[in-house]
Amino acid sequence: MTHQRLSLLKIIKRSLFIFLGAVLVSVGLEIFLVPNRIIDGGIVGISIILSHLSGWALGLFLFLLNLPFLIIGYKQIGKTFAISTLFGVTVMSIGTTLLHPVPGLTEDPLLAAVFGGIILGIGVGMVIRYGGSLDGTEIVAILFTKRTPFSVGEIVMFINVFILASAGFVFGWDRAMYSLIAYYIAFKMIDLTIEGFQESKSVWIISDNHKEIGDAIVARLGRGVTYLSGEGGYTGDDKKVIFCVITRLEEAKLKLIVEDIDPSAFLAVGNIHDVKGGRFKKKSIH
Repeated sequence: MTHQRLSLLKIIKRSLFIFLGAVLVSVGLEIFLVPNRIIDGGIVGISIILSHLSGWALGLFLFLLNLPFLIIGYKQIGKTFAISTLFGVTVMSIGTTLLHPVPGLTEDPLLAAVFGGIILGIGVGMVIRYGGSLDGTEIVAILFTKRTPFSVGEIVMFINVFILASAGFVFGWDRAMYSLIAYYIAFKMIDLTIEGFQESKSVWIISDNHKEIGDAIVARLGRGVTYLSGEGGYTGDDKKVIFCVITRLEEAKLKLIVEDIDPSAFLAVGNIHDVKGGRFKKKSIH
């Protein structure tokens, strides 16, 4: 019974955030981008162009153009992903239709590109973070990457460059450049929304004062450390390597700790996409 309740809560949470994400995308499109003839990449960009040329509702194109990719996604990627994506696309299509009569908040294309890109990126990031998608080009990229040497990101970028260039012929080259700004901002916001401000980072420190630095990290950051044995490739000397995992917000403080104790210490920081197990817990931001 408890397992069923937890599963139900997960489904409700996923549905809620996909719904909110799709609504935000609708707001970013109809309140900022579309009134100023600024497009996004992917199926959304194609839909905006077709809606402008035909006079038909944007929501209709968003749904119909994504439908074939949803069927492909269901067969190739998975049932849960396809259902989550169908739900998100449906909400986005209805949302853009309902918001279309609402006047845009600004006629300044730069403001529209910036704020539209921010809202759009947060919305898309929320949907992706909770297991869905709002754009069929991502599904195409996933399938193509299995047959080509290109990565998913490279394929999506190629498709979007073509779509954004097409906007220059339809809306004018100044709008195409504003579209590029909106796309870049949305791309960055998607990354930030998926990873969060507390994105995990791995830290490697090599220092003769390893014990003092390790104790300071435990005391001042509250993070556990692991001491690894190493050997200098040039000198052959035995070295102690400190390994720990921190959040993005703790990076600056950790660097200060190391700088205070040993300014000559070797320090390497890298991004980690996921951390599970052990004693690591992401601290809430207040």
